[in-house]
Amino acid sequence: MRSKIKITVIKKLSATELYGDEQPCHWVIEETCPKFEVGDVYIAPEDGSCPSGFCAWAFADLHRDITHLRFGGDYPMCKETGTAVQCCTDGMRPVFFKLERMD
Repeated sequence: MRSKIKITVIKKLSATELYGDEQPCHWVIEETCPKFEVGDVYIAPEDGSCPSGFCAWAFADLHRDITHLRFGGDYPMCKETGTAVQCCTDGMRPVFFKLERMD
């Protein structure tokens, strides 16, 4: 069984939120990720490819969990079957995503 996966942006954090004034490095770019906004929704196709317009770096971070859900896997720590919450690995301005299997 292969399923499409709905990816919803649920939270964005800034370097200031994470580190205050003691940031490990200072960015000369946006304070938060410019690619996503809370509430954005993407659909990962059944073939496991990156959704159109989705950040390739974030997709690489989510790919393992998307694949697990796509093939019918569940996570025991999630009350809802077919769901997961994951974030990209940007250590200065991470984005959090809810993943949902579309049966």
